[in-house]
Amino acid sequence: VQLQASGGGLVQAGDSLTLSCVASGRAFRSYTAAWFRQPPGKEREFVAAVRQTGDTTYYADNVKGRFTISRENSKNTMYLHMNNLKPEDTAVYRCAAQSGADPTSHVYGYWGQGTLVTVSS
Repeated sequence: VQLQASGGGLVQAGDSLTLSCVASGRAFRSYTAAWFRQPPGKEREFVAAVRQTGDTTYYADNVKGRFTISRENSKNTMYLHMNNLKPEDTAVYRCAAQSGADPTSHVYGYWGQGTLVTVSS
């Protein structure tokens, strides 16, 4: 499975942005998928995850209520809708698929390249 993330850019605090992750191959729909981010000078952190059918989602506490993860298996695509963005959301965002037992852990079999989101104050 190859993953291609896109949609990053420069926005102002309070703005919204949607990231997309397009996967190759039908296997994507059988995997839990997730978004992670790495702020400048910091460690990578979990953002959100979604189970195969899209009916179960997980969020990091610092994005809960502002970010929404979703997927369209018919399009092999996952999304991250980000509202009320804050400067601390500035990071390189990466998508991942095929988790281990814990979808919030960093144990994923496939990773996409990153897309940069910069939020100015």
